[in-house]
Amino acid sequence: MTESFSPATQAVLDAFRSSHTGQGCLAAALRAAADQVVPWQPEPTEESVGPTIDYGYAWALFSKANDIRQELITIADELEAH
Repeated sequence: MTESFSPATQAVLDAFRSSHTGQGCLAAALRAAADQVVPWQPEPTEESVGPTIDYGYAWALFSKANDIRQELITIADELEAH
């Protein structure tokens, strides 16, 4: 039976399978999940947001997404360090 996953799920699964240790597998999967769910973005500027979107709102969304991404990366870093 052929497994059919979304591209995001497949990316996480591929990252998990590419590592050779249990903790390394988990760390790789967490990094891939972070990339899929909250991909890196540059900080918003008033110019990049434009006149139709509130800059403060755009900054708040960016900040929350960046916090979530950083928490996932921190967990992956700790797993790789041990």
